[in-house]
Amino acid sequence: MQRSSSQSGEIVVTDIPARLDRLPWGRFHTLVVLALGITWILDGLEVTLAGAVAGALRQSPVLQFTSADIGLAGSAYIAGAVLGAVFFGWLTDRLGRKKLFFITLSVYLLATAATAFTWNLWSFMLCRFITGAGIGGEYVAINSTIQELVPARVRGWTDLAINGSFWVGAALGAAGSIVLLDPTLLPVDMGWRAAFLIGAALALVIFLMRFWIPESPRWLMTHNRADEAEAIVSVIESQFRRQGHDLSDGPFPRIRLRARDYTPLSEVAATLFRAQRQRTFVGLSLMAAQAFFYNAIFFTYALILTEFYGIRADHVGWYILPFAAGNFLGPIILGRLFDTVGRRPMIAFTYSISGLLLAITGFMFAQEWLTATQLTMAWTVTFFFASAAASSAYLTVSETFPLEIRALAIAFFYALGTGVGGILGPLLFGMLIETGSRWSVFTGYLLGAGLMIAAAIVAGIWAVAAERKPLESVSRPLASVD
Repeated sequence: MQRSSSQSGEIVVTDIPARLDRLPWGRFHTLVVLALGITWILDGLEVTLAGAVAGALRQSPVLQFTSADIGLAGSAYIAGAVLGAVFFGWLTDRLGRKKLFFITLSVYLLATAATAFTWNLWSFMLCRFITGAGIGGEYVAINSTIQELVPARVRGWTDLAINGSFWVGAALGAAGSIVLLDPTLLPVDMGWRAAFLIGAALALVIFLMRFWIPESPRWLMTHNRADEAEAIVSVIESQFRRQGHDLSDGPFPRIRLRARDYTPLSEVAATLFRAQRQRTFVGLSLMAAQAFFYNAIFFTYALILTEFYGIRADHVGWYILPFAAGNFLGPIILGRLFDTVGRRPMIAFTYSISGLLLAITGFMFAQEWLTATQLTMAWTVTFFFASAAASSAYLTVSETFPLEIRALAIAFFYALGTGVGGILGPLLFGMLIETGSRWSVFTGYLLGAGLMIAAAIVAGIWAVAAERKPLESVSRPLASVD
């Protein structure tokens, strides 16, 4: 690495990105995935518990929530995630990845534990809002870190697999709810409280695991800390060599950067809305469509089962388990194709097939052709594809924008996409279910299907072919010097 002075900032000539991308998959990458990717397990746990305990919250002698109250609480969680993503995203690009993924996890841990001790709608909503803020911040810090540490040739599959782990958390939440919501084991007003403490316990374990993960060398090299970046990469390389890997000593392609302490918000706005506005349009389309699709349906899934099929609240978890399995297997099985067939065709395919299957399943539900078990199986197939589609949205917005604004870009797309699709979705579906009309619910399903198909068209035309390419070639750093 070479450096020279400049009046407007130090010039850094470095081969760090190429050295990180040439690494074979090893123990280091596995630890990164486990310690950081487990964030999605936390979110899956939270969302599933919120859905699974819906019946218990209605039966609680203290809370006595209505369906609309539950939809409102779901929207509070999403609103917190939106605002948390923006605030913590701004801090992540300024203060670094590592500091923030400890801060955001702490926020989540304390808030989800506090949820167990709420006493009315407003206290419950406040705790869900703060819990969402922690999770929103996690999305930003974690996605940017993983993108910058994982080799380019497996970035797509890794990102989809990590995002798909959301459904491991969903399965844990579903299994836990089966036990904790059983009135023969715990009183109705105690089971749902114990359920939320599961997330806090898991977060405590994750907190300790994250001490193994270094700061992102890519972030350091653009923030006047090039020596620290070089030291971290050298340590990582030495670990691989000690484990028996034969690493090439180069020479490697180098990039020239003008180091900076931070990126002004004006430059962020200019990049998103002028220089790369086509990518911005694609990212917004994908994020909004999948957010509405998922949050509208999954946040109210328990209500569909209890209201229209008479399923007991403590049995809802049994129906979520196969649903979660389909969602987990989708990114795992289809993920490799995003690195081989390519981003654009796979994103368009998964979005379009998800929309079509949603419309068909919704129509069959409205016609009362499906039992609760058959509806669950139909959702399992639908979300096998939808899970890969949703994961590809996060992959797209985290790899197609410059390194200096990556965290804030993720936050921006998550905030706007989820704000439009995620906040309105649970609230709308809560009100539609409250009508007791299957056809009213079907109109909501049609809206979700239409959004997914429209996003598929957008991706098919304008999505970036980022497969197997270094991040710096997918999107040139703002600090690059010719």
